[in-house]
Amino acid sequence: MLQPTHQSLQVAVPADGASPARAQPSGWGRVPVRERDQDNPWHSDAVCRRDEAGLFFAPSKEPTAARLSREEAAKRVCARCPVMVECREHALLQPEPYGVWGGLTAAERRVVLARRRRRDLELKKATRAAAGPIAAAG
Repeated sequence: MLQPTHQSLQVAVPADGASPARAQPSGWGRVPVRERDQDNPWHSDAVCRRDEAGLFFAPSKEPTAARLSREEAAKRVCARCPVMVECREHALLQPEPYGVWGGLTAAERRVVLARRRRRDLELKKATRAAAGPIAAAG
């Protein structure tokens, strides 16, 4: 099974002792998620736990056409996942540098993060501009 190289992995073993569905990064479950507790972290409901990890992480030297096809297949799995939003936010907050997480590739996540940074800067500028005239009038 292929695994991301950026962090150590631990294998999630079901309580019934069945073989694990897929290896998962050790950081999973640390993201606070509404209406979930430590006994039921968001990733326990992830559809990808039942699919091959190789679908979500690229093998080395993968041809472009094969990568695009694999990523689209992974995104189809993500599209039917009940925890897609939690997964995506986890990948954006970590940030996860590899793989398909929450329906986004690493490149797509970099775009989202850049847009968020730009938006935050614009909000700070707007806040300072709005506060400027008030401070000058006082």
